[in-house]
Amino acid sequence: MAAVGVGEGENKDWILEPLSLPEPIHKAVQDSTSPLLPCIFCEECYPAEEKENLLKHMILEHKLVISDVKLIVDFRRYILYWKKRFTEQPLADFCSVIRTNSQAMEEKQEDYYLLCDVLPEDRVLREQLQQKRLEEVLEQQQLERNDSNFYHICLFCNGEFSGNRAVLFNHMAKEHAFNVGLPDNIVYCNEFLDLVQKKVDSLQCLYCEKTFRDKNTLRDHMRKKQHRRINAKNQEYDRFYTINYLEFGKNWEEVQSEDDSEIIEEPDDDWSDWQGNPTCAVCLFCEKAKDSTEKLHLHMKTAHCFDLLKLKSEMGLNFYQQVKLINFIRREIYQRRCFRCGETFNSKAEIVNHMTETDHIMSLLDRSAWDQPQLDRRNKEIILY
Repeated sequence: MAAVGVGEGENKDWILEPLSLPEPIHKAVQDSTSPLLPCIFCEECYPAEEKENLLKHMILEHKLVISDVKLIVDFRRYILYWKKRFTEQPLADFCSVIRTNSQAMEEKQEDYYLLCDVLPEDRVLREQLQQKRLEEVLEQQQLERNDSNFYHICLFCNGEFSGNRAVLFNHMAKEHAFNVGLPDNIVYCNEFLDLVQKKVDSLQCLYCEKTFRDKNTLRDHMRKKQHRRINAKNQEYDRFYTINYLEFGKNWEEVQSEDDSEIIEEPDDDWSDWQGNPTCAVCLFCEKAKDSTEKLHLHMKTAHCFDLLKLKSEMGLNFYQQVKLINFIRREIYQRRCFRCGETFNSKAEIVNHMTETDHIMSLLDRSAWDQPQLDRRNKEIILY
């Protein structure tokens, strides 16, 4: 195949305007909750689970190829957007034209159209859909974090837990060595617990996913093999961790591979007694790690005169703003730069001593210095909340 070119269209004002998703064109997809996916060009519709069939239809019938479909977080809204845009301008204004059999006779050549994020409009659309999904996920996560009506039975014993979901997760980590990370990093908690419960009830190991003949055999296997944890490679769990929503086009593996400077290597746990250690929370100003956010808050307040809870209350920060503030502080400390006066130092110890002695550690710059969109996803492990 040979790429002929990419058109940009006559009207470029869209890049400066907020994303405006079109009204559905086909009656069958008018309901925003409908699982049907419409073809961009005709009246064909497919159930959401048959997305591959829709893509195949558009390739065979309409010569359209959409690149990196797996990176589109809301495929239906993406389709609806382009369904409207393609009625306003020629297809070639948006797509690279791919000519097949370019060396053959002209009558045997075919033109295919590639829609991808090389086109700025497509890139903006994908990023704004991702951003909208992130905001929805963070809002849902905040609701769950504040939910005092949570109730669930332990996955491994008959214990009943109500109030805050963290009580159940901490119990499973302490009593059953089942550690899924910090509870506050999980979203769609009830669905997550139901999925894990379903696997346990079906006698399936959560880590290697082998099936066993009875619960005692499964329990012995998970204890001896140290499989008392979920399989992080199983993408079925990705939707339950906020880290997978934080950056466009990246999952948790790609995110964590970017910067390992603050990752704490935990020793291999001895799971022979079904005990385990919860994930550590690391201080913003030194290498001290604590096994709970409460202990870490107290450490930072007593050792560094930094009262994060006070800042949160005084500034009225929501969850999203707290993430950006923490990431801003981490970035400045990593660069050994005082976030109040801008002075730089040769070591982390020097910068922390300076900020403590000058009271700069509790004196943030104007909100505009840290309340920036790019800071909402620099540090992907949100360990303080």
